[in-house]
Parts: sequence; structure tokens; C-alpha cells
Amino acid sequence: MNRQSPLEGESGTQDSLVEFALLTFAGTWISWTAWTMSRSMAPAIGALFFFLGVFAPSLTAIWLTRKNERRVALNALLARVFQWRVSPRWYLFAVFYFVAIKLGAAVIYRVVAGEWPRFSAVPWYLMVGGIIISTPVQFGEEVGWRGYALPRLAARFGFGRACIVLGVMWAAWHLPLFFIPGTDTAGQPFVVYMLGVTALSVAIGWQYQNTRGSLLLAMLMHSAVNNTNIVPFEGGPASNRFALSTALLPWLSVGLLWIGALYFLARMRRVS
Repeated sequence: MNRQSPLEGESGTQDSLVEFALLTFAGTWISWTAWTMSRSMAPAIGALFFFLGVFAPSLTAIWLTRKNERRVALNALLARVFQWRVSPRWYLFAVFYFVAIKLGAAVIYRVVAGEWPRFSAVPWYLMVGGIIISTPVQFGEEVGWRGYALPRLAARFGFGRACIVLGVMWAAWHLPLFFIPGTDTAGQPFVVYMLGVTALSVAIGWQYQNTRGSLLLAMLMHSAVNNTNIVPFEGGPASNRFALSTALLPWLSVGLLWIGALYFLARMRRVS
């Protein structure tokens, strides 16, 4: 039997995707509900529930791979977490893509509004430290999203459309955080977030395809996005999470992300 590429799909694609989605969403949303109920009374227990929710995508992927495809497939999946031998340009892309998007949005905002937007007060070296520390934590998501779901979605929809479908799933998975006080996304407009995350899914997918399925690079890029928000979004509606934002800056960022996404979609190789 020929060894299958990590960019190719698996047998039983539709059933495995449905099972993955149901278990992942249920595991995360139940865990985060427990987190919100326990974090004020028992912070340590609350933190455990929070991280259990964060790791639900990858825990689900590991369990399903072991159950349905046995240990060889699981070893191949986990090996991609340590797949570091790629061109240096992909490391640069992973770290600086989102920075370039945010700086581009800030420059356009300066031209249109006549003033600079508010920049983050977090020093650059703390952002670098955050990327380093946070990259291993992204194991909790990326083994599930890019390692398990993306190849199976690609087998069903084609790689470009799979990145878009995965982006919508990825954004929807975060939905409870928009209703939990104290989170970064509490009270923010979900539609703008979903559009941005979907475009980011395409960018990470393009990198994934060009690094032959390296989950390490996907984890690094995910971490960089989380830790280099140098121009924070502002102006989200606090009362209606599904209203469209009236603020200019979020739309500029999303617009630039989609310009990049359309370019990546046009250049993606066909995966058969």
C-alpha cells in the first residue's frame, strides 16, 4: 500500500468529519461552560476546564485517528508537529504576515482618517516571548484543524475551498468566547471576526501546503497571529455580537486579509 501524503484525504471522509466536528464543538463548548461557572470560585479548576476546551480539537483528532486508522497513522500525524525542515522564508511568513497586515491597515487608516490608530502598548520583546511560549500551546488546535480536518475537507471540496470551510468552522468554534466577560473577544462583532479568521485560514493553509503539511509552522503562525495584534480592533458593538462593526480599522484589516487570501487561493496547487 502506498503511503498517503498529509495533503491528501482519507477514506470515510464525510463520516469522520462529522464525528470530528461534533466531538470537538461539544467538548470545547461544554468545557468552556464549566470554566465560566467555576473560574470565580475555583480558578485552578476553571483554568483546567479552559485548556481542556482549547485542546479539544487535537484530542479529538488523536482519538479518532487512533481508533479508525491505528497507530501508524497517528504516528504520522504527530510527526508533522516536529516537521521543521522547511525553507526559512516560511518561518518569516509565519511570524510577519499578520504584522504586515496590521501595519498596512494602520497606514491606510492614517491616509483615510488623517490620524494614526491606537497602537498596542505591549513591547515588541514581550510579543516575541509570547510567540515562543504560545507556539507549543497551539498543538491543542492545529493537530485538529490543519492536521486532521483540512486534508479530509480537501478530499471533499478541493484544497482552496477546504481552507474556507475550515475557516468558518474555526471561527464558529470560538463563538462562546464572544459572550464570556473578560475574554479578548467579549462584545466584539462576530461577523468581522469570522471574515478575518476565514481569510487567515486560507493563509495558513497556503503555508501548510507549501511546507508539505508542517504542523509546526502552522502552530508558529497561529501563535504569531495571537501575539502580534499591534493595532487592536476597536469600536465593536457591546450589545449585539452579530451586528456589523461601524469602525473603519477592523474592515481595513479584513480587507487586506482577503486580498492576501484571494492571492493564495489563486496560487494553491490542486490536491487530488
